[in-house]
Amino acid sequence: MNLLIQGHDFRYEMERLAMMFFPMEKIHWYVDAAPEGEPYILTRQEQESNSVRLTAGLVDGVHQTDSVVLESCTEAEIELALGRLLYRALCRDTGIVPPWGILTGIRPVKLLREIYEAAPSREAAEKTFAETYLVSSAKVELAKRTEQYERVILEQNKPKDFGLYVSIPFCPTRCHYCSFVSHGIQQARKLMPQYLETLQRELMDTAQIAKELGLRLTSVYFGGGTPTTLSHTELDLLMGWVEDYFDLTDICEYTVEAGRPDTITREKLQVIRSRGAGRISVNPQTFSNQVLQNIGRSHTVEQFLQSYHTAKEMDFDCINIDLIAGLPGDTFESFCHSVDSAVELDPENITLHTLSIKRAAGLGGQDAPSLQKEYEMAVDMVDYGYRKFDRAGYHPYYLYRQRNTSGNLENTGFAKEGKDGRYNVYIMAETQTILAVGAGAVTKAIHPVTGEVMRVYNHKYPYEYIARYEELLERKKQLYSFFE
Repeated sequence: MNLLIQGHDFRYEMERLAMMFFPMEKIHWYVDAAPEGEPYILTRQEQESNSVRLTAGLVDGVHQTDSVVLESCTEAEIELALGRLLYRALCRDTGIVPPWGILTGIRPVKLLREIYEAAPSREAAEKTFAETYLVSSAKVELAKRTEQYERVILEQNKPKDFGLYVSIPFCPTRCHYCSFVSHGIQQARKLMPQYLETLQRELMDTAQIAKELGLRLTSVYFGGGTPTTLSHTELDLLMGWVEDYFDLTDICEYTVEAGRPDTITREKLQVIRSRGAGRISVNPQTFSNQVLQNIGRSHTVEQFLQSYHTAKEMDFDCINIDLIAGLPGDTFESFCHSVDSAVELDPENITLHTLSIKRAAGLGGQDAPSLQKEYEMAVDMVDYGYRKFDRAGYHPYYLYRQRNTSGNLENTGFAKEGKDGRYNVYIMAETQTILAVGAGAVTKAIHPVTGEVMRVYNHKYPYEYIARYEELLERKKQLYSFFE
């Protein structure tokens, strides 16, 4: 789809809005004129004598554009007004109504929290959130409930607290929908000794930085990738380094994404539990073997159930199960079966994702019409899941969004009372420093006084991470001056 930008500098937000209505199309933007004879989306700002005229809509020979005149507005207000104008026009012309309105960012709950802090009352804040950004009543309620549970955890955070993230960017195979930088373990196995050696160095150096800055470790999170692609011996070695180099006295939560059932063994779970991790994820994604085949997962539902029950025997404090709405070949009925099956297992956490197709993923650009049909079904799937979780005693405790998700929806973590995942809350709220190690990891430092955010990006690929570690360490040492 073509996007025409005239008289304003709001290209990024207008492009993101257009993508919500045309998720399977690449957006091509133009300034002077769109290609002749092709449909395009118009966004225009014109300065009149004492006012600004905004025009937006789909130009295709069938539909009409809409206009509005504003007086005495700031640039931010003009951008919001143009976004609302375009959103309403495209809702009318396409029949698609994104439930989060004009919001395109990944952290809607953080935005609502900021509005709460500035508003005279919670009711006034929720009204502003809905009317300014055209958020549906259902999503306002979801964000409101999530914020209430997040707030309890955020109030426990102290200025010098931090979380440790350990990246294991390897998977047994790559799922067709995944665009994260991860590598098949068979091809990457030869890199593993060097990768672990470099990871040990970074753990030592990061622990030293944290100690000299007077930071207090409160959570550890092993993610990826799939951390359980490591052997039980490698896991024991790695978790032992964390124990050796960091002060774990004040740890409130220790998570390992066990992840894919085809990588989980009793020996690995014993190592994880004995090394102090109390929270794990065991992820089926769906309870349909056919859908698992469709997305390139090399395990079965039966393997998941075996892994889950083995984990339950280990007496973990919290087990999370991931489900995904909108997977290729899934039906509403089979998705409901997945939700029902997950709830019947009674895990402490269930995270419901909506499928997000990205260009780097194996599904991107494939059979767009059939994918669009599955997107439309996602709204009903998510509604069913939310109702089922609520009746089973789960509440939403963290939430984030991604581009090109089924139904323009969200990913939401649900928890039983007292089982909220602290690390997940902090990473979404951006109120606690996260020191990250490993390939593809991103350190996010939060200044304890100003709230300023500083990011340190590790090299994405394991071979780069290994070869250029000294360069990475120099960047990480900038944390000293940041915290001064």
